[in-house]
Amino acid sequence: MLDARETIRAVARDAAAGVATGVIAARFHRALADALARACVEIAARHDTDLVALSGGVLQNVQLLAGASTRLEAAGLRVLVPERLPPNDGGISYGQAAVAAAAMR
Repeated sequence: MLDARETIRAVARDAAAGVATGVIAARFHRALADALARACVEIAARHDTDLVALSGGVLQNVQLLAGASTRLEAAGLRVLVPERLPPNDGGISYGQAAVAAAAMR
């Protein structure tokens, strides 16, 4: 579970201090990429794997995807990202169809 309270407080402090919106956004994205990478590293270690797949609608955000990927690769993990399927609900549908096809065999 990720606790975003401190990140949100930092955004609020920056906004109240008049920090430029672009700077606030960049800091927010860095914090989110850090949290995502830490969670993936922990889960990968728990499951004894060096492979992480990053997908989902939020990872269409290039800053978040690049930041998380860089951190994960630096931690020694191999990162997979969708290339032939959409990273959001279309990919989920494909996965559901694949599971159904395998179950029908």
